[in-house]
Amino acid sequence: MVALVAIYALLPGQIAHLRRTDLDRSKGRLRLRRVGRLDHVICLDAFTPRLATAWELQRHRRWPDGSNPHFFVTRNTAVDDSGPPISAGVVQHLFQRVGLPAGRLRVDRIVDEARHSADPVRLMQLFGLSNLSATRHVLSAHPDKKNGPIAP
Repeated sequence: MVALVAIYALLPGQIAHLRRTDLDRSKGRLRLRRVGRLDHVICLDAFTPRLATAWELQRHRRWPDGSNPHFFVTRNTAVDDSGPPISAGVVQHLFQRVGLPAGRLRVDRIVDEARHSADPVRLMQLFGLSNLSATRHVLSAHPDKKNGPIAP
């Protein structure tokens, strides 16, 4: 979960609703399903699929009869045949327990990328942001551009 937030700036709700089939290891891609919008496809680094494989193995060891189609499960949801996802609150709680709020980590990642690229289109491609949100992050990282060509 930490890699998905720290590297790809996923939201707790996105993490909670990931399905096992959303991860395509052969292509190194992760599909984010978005209600009312096109899916966002993330090209993964080499490290994240290895973490995902380790989690899948751990999950199978803990709950060998687990039939839940979601990627992340708890002891309560792993064996629930109706396949509910974990809640976004559970994801947030896990991050808070280690003193690293997921929302702050996500924003830090996006702003860090904005500092390096200053390109709202890149932020839209990497993180699936809207043009307005991407522009706001770039302006936050580069206050000197507020009167420039990307100002809303």
